[in-house]
Amino acid sequence: MPEPQPVLAPPATAAVFLVVTVAPGGEEAVRDVLGDLPALQRAVGFGAPDDDLTCVASIGAAVWGRLFQGPRPAALHPFRELAGERHRAVATPGDVLFHLRSRRMDLCFEMARRLCARLGDAVAVADEVHGFKYYDMRDLLGFVDGTENPAGRAAGAAVFTGAEDPRFAGGSYVMVQKYVHDLAAWEALSTEEQERVIGRTKLGNTELPEGVQPEDSHVALNTVTGPDGEEREVVRDNMPFGSVGGGEFGTYFIGYAREPGVLEDMLENMFLGRPPAAYDRILDFSTAVTGCLFFAPSADFLDDLPDQPAALGVAATVAPDPVPDPPAAGDGSLGIGGLKGAPAR
Repeated sequence: MPEPQPVLAPPATAAVFLVVTVAPGGEEAVRDVLGDLPALQRAVGFGAPDDDLTCVASIGAAVWGRLFQGPRPAALHPFRELAGERHRAVATPGDVLFHLRSRRMDLCFEMARRLCARLGDAVAVADEVHGFKYYDMRDLLGFVDGTENPAGRAAGAAVFTGAEDPRFAGGSYVMVQKYVHDLAAWEALSTEEQERVIGRTKLGNTELPEGVQPEDSHVALNTVTGPDGEEREVVRDNMPFGSVGGGEFGTYFIGYAREPGVLEDMLENMFLGRPPAAYDRILDFSTAVTGCLFFAPSADFLDDLPDQPAALGVAATVAPDPVPDPPAAGDGSLGIGGLKGAPAR
């Protein structure tokens, strides 16, 4: 298998999530940066090798054909909005995602600064979030996040494409959402009620037992199984973020998967529900304000990029997959083959 990007990086205590859109005519500058990522990372992290600076670059469907000739990853498409009875998973602009991680925020910050300096007017920053480790890997709601991530070989099998799309083996699909929490409403709940919303105990971080765990808990609705009954796994690397003065507190969700369907099934369960649950109760306290889907190609792909399209933005541009109309009122289906009717934190 081709060498993947550092998707399965060591646990980080700091992260920067940088989502940019590519301006018309900015494609060449973006290609130059994508091909030079290892050198940029070495330049920033050289003096701090033990602090594990990594950068994963991912590309969205709308810009793929502007950057590269030839085929695109088989399952790459724009993020699909979901409109539930009470909550919505929104789609927001994003052509390229840079996921920066380290044990030190200054390294993430400097890497982001150099990326933006190199890219200049070729891109516009659509979203920038600085994440941090909070206590013992908890989110700002007070619960441990990412407990069910697979490890070792299972993690690689869950996130890296293989023989099903050999041109893009060693890549990974990436979904991001920025969730903003209503902490005042959350903290008004008792600990027991918070545990019922999440589906885990707050102190001990254990799942509530069957018969006690509510059907509309976050844990219950984010457990997705395949036709064989086995759980379909993803790797999450969520981070808390916040601004005390601005009154903004949240969780930045990022999920890596071998194919995007598992991530989309989780979101369907959360926003559209899975009977008898109407939707994920956590959405009463956490609002999704962004949503993007990308593909992180292998490191080998970035080291030897496909040719640049001959006529950028015109004949060579590959149109993004059409986004289907939202379902009619009362229709629980999205009208999309594999999407059964309404993503995870």
